[in-house]
Amino acid sequence: MPGAGSSSIVFITSVSAEMASINRGEYCVSKAGLAMAASLFAVRLAPHGIPVYDVRPGIIATDMTSAVKETYDRRIAEGLVPEGRWGQPEEVGRVVRALLRGDLPYSTGSVIHLDGGLSLPRL
Repeated sequence: MPGAGSSSIVFITSVSAEMASINRGEYCVSKAGLAMAASLFAVRLAPHGIPVYDVRPGIIATDMTSAVKETYDRRIAEGLVPEGRWGQPEEVGRVVRALLRGDLPYSTGSVIHLDGGLSLPRL
């Protein structure tokens, strides 16, 4: 279990690691590859006590998403994100900080969905 002075590895991928978007195919492929790298690292480093996590943000209000703000504002209002709002960069930071502190013991290889429920399977 990590504690003070021990190491953890946190990959920041995206919901796009498993949710296909034909408008951003290259982004989806890159995030899927990074997600697999996180899994491989988790398996390889677990015997050494080094936990590895994959944090998958959804729609986060950043400079990168500013160009599609109106589109996602509308889609969020229509129910795309169950929590009904954009995620904030500081929320990603809080989750990463918790992982680096060792707040999720015995959970190496875990995928942390930070997406307001966007990736929940729904009908």
